[in-house]
Amino acid sequence: MANGNQVIQLFEEFAPKHLAVEGDKIGLQIGSLNKEVKRVMVTLDVLESVVDEAIEKQIDLIIAHHPPIFSPLAQVNDRSTAGKITMKCIQHDIAVYVAHTNLDVCSGGVNDWMSEAIGLRDTKVLVPTYEEPVYKLSVFVPSTHAHDVSLALGKAGAGHIGDYADCQFRVSGTGQFTPLEGTDPFIGRPHETEQVDEVKIETVVRESQKKRVLKAMKDAHPYEEVAYDLMRDEIEGHVFGLGRIGRLEQAMTLEQFAEHVKISFGVEGVRVVGDPGRSIEKVAVLGGDGNKYVSTAHFKGADAYVTGDLYFHVAHDAMALGLAVVDPGHHVESIMKQGVIDVLSKKFEKAKINVDLIQSVANTNPFQFK
Repeated sequence: MANGNQVIQLFEEFAPKHLAVEGDKIGLQIGSLNKEVKRVMVTLDVLESVVDEAIEKQIDLIIAHHPPIFSPLAQVNDRSTAGKITMKCIQHDIAVYVAHTNLDVCSGGVNDWMSEAIGLRDTKVLVPTYEEPVYKLSVFVPSTHAHDVSLALGKAGAGHIGDYADCQFRVSGTGQFTPLEGTDPFIGRPHETEQVDEVKIETVVRESQKKRVLKAMKDAHPYEEVAYDLMRDEIEGHVFGLGRIGRLEQAMTLEQFAEHVKISFGVEGVRVVGDPGRSIEKVAVLGGDGNKYVSTAHFKGADAYVTGDLYFHVAHDAMALGLAVVDPGHHVESIMKQGVIDVLSKKFEKAKINVDLIQSVANTNPFQFK
């Protein structure tokens, strides 16, 4: 069995909260995570119909992409939709956790799932929002244990530079120390100065890896007190951000591409801006409302931009720029339901916890095509 905090801790390894854009409404919005969780439901939206579905299926925790509480509630009662949803969840002990822009931004998240769905390759971030800091780690270890510590660092994820893994530098030297009263030294005796053949191992560590790498290093190190340095490096860190831009396997006309998007996302129709006969190869994708980034997609050389909620005047702007736009709607972000379940299934299996993962089937798309 799993505790709710454990479930969210595993989820946040994938979509850390610090990746969310400033001011986003994320995290635990309703209920408590300090309880046993047997069943988790994943949904795009938390509407009353979704909560009713959760009640029927005896759900303990809902993980949603869109926050049910976006503006502060002055009262919690049954006179507002948000109040009804909140009351029902509390009455049935259903916690609601929201991962919004952090799930958009993270590697392997919403925008990557959308890019994969339409077959983009060689994708890069469209709108950078965060560059992960990189640190230089130097640790001093007796030569007899250098291999063990080196192996532990690599297994914990340290040493990735570009397309290379296990990047380390070693230099041999002499370490000196004097154990004081009350110590239990691996080598030497209290109050006697020792000199030991040691190896200095240097490697790089990303911000998200620090705790894991340092723990692995200390667990593998024989010394009671581990001597190490950790300093911010100027190496370019991994860039996270909104949207993706990449290329199709082969060019197609805008008319063909629009049909391809329609089929890929399983929608009844798409809105299209641009000449149906123009060639499309380089494509930008941004889930949800991407109106603000039409000029960014154009600047980065996209032939077409796939996003939702396109405004009338923004469509005119795209036409003036010569940028084709395909709008399959905001609801295509529902691709996140299966994506999150796939990610958590692997994490739960590795952590050896037994939690049922359920995809919400309630229809939360407010639009119909006639």
